[in-house]
Amino acid sequence: MPRKVQILLPALLAGVMVLGMFIGLQMQPAVAPHTTRINTEQLMDVIPLGRGKVEEIIRYIDAKYVEEVDREELVEEAIEQLLSELDPHSTYISAEELRLVNEQLEGNFEGIGIEFMIVDDTVRVVAALAGGPSEAAGILPGDRIVSIADSVIAGIGIDSEGVIQLLRGEEGTEVDVGILRGHERRLRRFHLKRARIPVRSVDAAYMVAPQTGYVKVNRFSANTYREFMEGLERLVEKEGMKHLIIDLRQNPGGYLQEAVKMLSQLFPDEDKLLVYTEGDHVSRTEYKTTGRPFYDLGKVVVLIDEGSASASEIVAGAIQDWDRGWIIGRRSFGKGLVQEQYMLRDGSALRLTVARYYTPSGRCIQRPYDDLEAYDQEVMHRYEHGEMLTPDSIHFADTTHFFTHGGRLVYGGGGIMPDIFIPIDTVQLMGTWIELRQYVPEFAFRYATEHNERFADMDFDRFRKSFRVDEPLLQDFLAFAKKAGAEPDPDDLPAVRPVLRRLLMARIARQLFGEEAFYKIWNEDDPAIRKAIEVIRSADEAPVNGPTARR
Repeated sequence: MPRKVQILLPALLAGVMVLGMFIGLQMQPAVAPHTTRINTEQLMDVIPLGRGKVEEIIRYIDAKYVEEVDREELVEEAIEQLLSELDPHSTYISAEELRLVNEQLEGNFEGIGIEFMIVDDTVRVVAALAGGPSEAAGILPGDRIVSIADSVIAGIGIDSEGVIQLLRGEEGTEVDVGILRGHERRLRRFHLKRARIPVRSVDAAYMVAPQTGYVKVNRFSANTYREFMEGLERLVEKEGMKHLIIDLRQNPGGYLQEAVKMLSQLFPDEDKLLVYTEGDHVSRTEYKTTGRPFYDLGKVVVLIDEGSASASEIVAGAIQDWDRGWIIGRRSFGKGLVQEQYMLRDGSALRLTVARYYTPSGRCIQRPYDDLEAYDQEVMHRYEHGEMLTPDSIHFADTTHFFTHGGRLVYGGGGIMPDIFIPIDTVQLMGTWIELRQYVPEFAFRYATEHNERFADMDFDRFRKSFRVDEPLLQDFLAFAKKAGAEPDPDDLPAVRPVLRRLLMARIARQLFGEEAFYKIWNEDDPAIRKAIEVIRSADEAPVNGPTARR
């Protein structure tokens, strides 16, 4: 090789590398990955606005202020104040809070796998979670945990958070638990190895009527689609399900991708738009059906209420816009903003709104947030204005007309308006009901534990047919609640009694037979579910009783 070429070749290669790096930087995606680590010192150097002014001020305060200050607390307060000027859903999450948030969204946590309750200053096992270390070791409902590791925890006033801190830990680490069972005086010792414990997002999947299944989804976590499909498989292949009711009431949302995958199972067609996202700095991204549903489902109903938000509204909006089924209940929350999560170097995170999402008809259902205080009080305002009782008082901020595939008029700018409105049960607004219901879980736990022999040979079907919350049992509960500090209004009790009986029976059933048993009892007298079954049984092939204006 000529000497001149040998000299120029390294320079040429270096130039090509620099050019490649420059082109690569220009091609970076507009939306950062779900978790991106940000070096704050580097950001100070590259962001022109402010030029690190906030950091500079904090340094002065830290060095010169007349009194000692907590620098980290000051920084976090400054961040929260800054984000409060943007929108209600851009938030800063501390490292500790992030752990709890991620457990809910990722669908698991690391621990020994029990559900517990503190009764008479003693930790009582409510359930050993399926597949967890406690179940494998033979820990049973009703067991009393009196020691964890070297610490006695009975009779010292420990709270739930304290118990969680002692029981949870990294997968593979070990912990000793001391347990008293029944009337035994000898302490049973369990040596448990912590494991990854699933947190289920699908609470129940069962047949609510002939050929009609019911699935309750409490959030959209990383495991929701898998859990949903497990429920569908059982209901279709073993129970003969043809039609489906999806209960998204009080579901605050979660992962958009899980909602989209679930939605795709409800549409047989390929490339049908389900939702799209777009922002000032983020290009339009469309999410469409795969055209590969595992089961040929017939009619679909989605139940929503004022607690249904975000991913729940994506599901409801797609079903409504394509006239795929009925939306039944009350107006949804109205969250149409998309957040990306960016990890900070200390383990905390910034969850920043980067786009809005739009239903297939083009609706953004995000309600106005100019007044953040009013935004936070929105649900209470709905109560006060009568919206929970009649749809006539509902007013959408966006008066733009949108139309479903079948030509029905729908609106954006304030949540999803159901096709069929179901007013709230006014008992749920009574102070007596709100006060008494908080004592039901502990009473039901005590009752099921103390009467264990009565239920020993009873399956759920027999329990459902033969067990009733009679007047003596109801009076026992009221005495228990009053002893604990409740002061129910006697004038409210006649209206509260029927719902209270149903809740007591449902919670006792849950204690004896699991989460699904609770919903089988609690849903028996649910007007939204009754209406859903009614419209599924009807001959109509399209949603009814919804807005009727057409193009």
